[in-house]
Amino acid sequence: MSDTILIRPVTMADYAAWKPLWDGYNAFYGRSGPSALPEEITRTTWARFHDPAEPVHALVAECGGELLGLAHYLFHRSTIQTGQSCYLQDLFTVEAARGRGVGRALIEQVYEHAGAAHAPRVYWQTHETNATAMRLYDQVAEKSGFVVYRKLL
Repeated sequence: MSDTILIRPVTMADYAAWKPLWDGYNAFYGRSGPSALPEEITRTTWARFHDPAEPVHALVAECGGELLGLAHYLFHRSTIQTGQSCYLQDLFTVEAARGRGVGRALIEQVYEHAGAAHAPRVYWQTHETNATAMRLYDQVAEKSGFVVYRKLL
């Protein structure tokens, strides 16, 4: 593999290469097999990336014509600031690309897009067992100290 990593917006032509990354991301978080996301969610998510009216965006990391990672982010309003926040919802790299700077490059590109949109902050969450990713996150951001609660309806 060449060492040059290109971070770029996903295109419609990327679906066949993006889908295994998406499936890998979901499998990492236990959403595979009987717990898999319904295909309708994947189709809707993919369509949102390409709809200019949607606040949801997707980046991919490409090296040597192969997609190595993805980042999905969205903008939303907040009650504590006038600008929109940027939420980095999904970040994933193939195992062979880990430790090569792909995740960092994706995060930094999200920072650039958020800055261009005048978003005053980018934030994300990860599972407490994701120690490998947290080593990177500790280098590129600060922990907020907040704990996430949720109730599935």
